[in-house]
Amino acid sequence: MNHKFNRLQWLVHLVSLIPLLVLVFDALTNQLTVNPIQEITQRTGRTAILWLMFSLACTPLTIVFGLSVFNQVRRPFGLYAALYASLHLLTFLILDYWLDFQLIFRSYLEKPFIIVGSLAFLILLALTLTSTTRAIKKLGKSWQRLHQLVYAAGVLVIIHYIWALKADITRPVIYAFILAVLLLVRLKPIRQWLIRRQPAWGKTVNTFLKGGKKKRKPAISIKTSHGPSDL
Repeated sequence: MNHKFNRLQWLVHLVSLIPLLVLVFDALTNQLTVNPIQEITQRTGRTAILWLMFSLACTPLTIVFGLSVFNQVRRPFGLYAALYASLHLLTFLILDYWLDFQLIFRSYLEKPFIIVGSLAFLILLALTLTSTTRAIKKLGKSWQRLHQLVYAAGVLVIIHYIWALKADITRPVIYAFILAVLLLVRLKPIRQWLIRRQPAWGKTVNTFLKGGKKKRKPAISIKTSHGPSDL
């Protein structure tokens, strides 16, 4: 089995770790504002949503531009989204409420947006646990239907985000617009129309991001028969 990463995969993994490293650095150097728990909660939540959008954008990039190389990073984007969503939830449960389940239960009743966020997390958790090759083979056709729930997760996290904010909702509204566009691209008539108009440069970008080289035509060797006068 070949585990060698291409250029895009390396880039995705490196960039995906930056928010976590910056968060740890800021925590160690006391740069998490006057309310560090709230800052951690907001940062991990925003990163989870953004990486989920990245994951959902991979297929549209293939449809619109022919960038099929992005299909190879759809799962890593999704797994990093689940990682940051887990950190977001753990911050709420442990750092904010110190696993006081009575208080946590009361918060769920008083703040419905927490229920919506938890439903989105459960979907991401299910998709993460079934993202292995073994799970794909075991679930068969059911795997595809299960992983279509990622769209529902996208809708839920945006509702959670809008509902949780008490003031400016510009950012989640932008995310909602992006998600709507990403879903529209998948509709069959739109998808077919876009595929027919894919730019020619898509193949070049694919080759570069995969780290490959264009195949050259093999040189043609001309065989000649040698007589006694040629020796």
